[in-house]
Amino acid sequence: MGTRRLARLAITLGCVGLASGTSLIVFFAAGGPFGTFNDVGNGALGLLSGLLAVALSRSGAAPPPGGGSVTSSLALLGAGVTVVGSLLILTDTTGFFFAGLVSSSGFALIGVWLIALNRWLSSDAAAGWPARRVPLGVAAGTVMLLGVVSVVGVSMGLDDMDTAPVWIHVGGLGWIGTYLLFPIWSIWFGRALTGPARTRRTGTD
Repeated sequence: MGTRRLARLAITLGCVGLASGTSLIVFFAAGGPFGTFNDVGNGALGLLSGLLAVALSRSGAAPPPGGGSVTSSLALLGAGVTVVGSLLILTDTTGFFFAGLVSSSGFALIGVWLIALNRWLSSDAAAGWPARRVPLGVAAGTVMLLGVVSVVGVSMGLDDMDTAPVWIHVGGLGWIGTYLLFPIWSIWFGRALTGPARTRRTGTD
């Protein structure tokens, strides 16, 4: 995939993430169909994240051989889990809380890939790739990784926010990375990919 297509994919991911997070806020404030928008947005965000991981890996923007395939696979697995989480609530198979735990678990896996990618971008091997926002990318992935706590909630079958143990809400903090930090980093990354100062090593189509 050429640089411009990578950039469009990254920017689209970021816009979807911000829109999904905003729709959740609007839903809590005003109700209406915005809850459904959020559910669909979560699945789309996860799917776009998996596509970006694969596209970057094939373009050479991935951690060194071995680690790159592992983290890209984690991102793909996480993408699949987020889609499952969205389907659970969209089909009324489970309540929103359990579905949210599933989605949060998926984004935690994507967070691992995001951390690995940004660590690679800061290395000498990534010369020519934009790396000025590496700290933001690492921070986003780290916050998203808090969602790993949700895995325990999924294994316990928790589906009632009011009776869930307090510690399970730590995983909910991961959404700050998913809805805010990751999208901001992604939009910046997409814009930087086609910046005039960047040495393009992936083509321009």
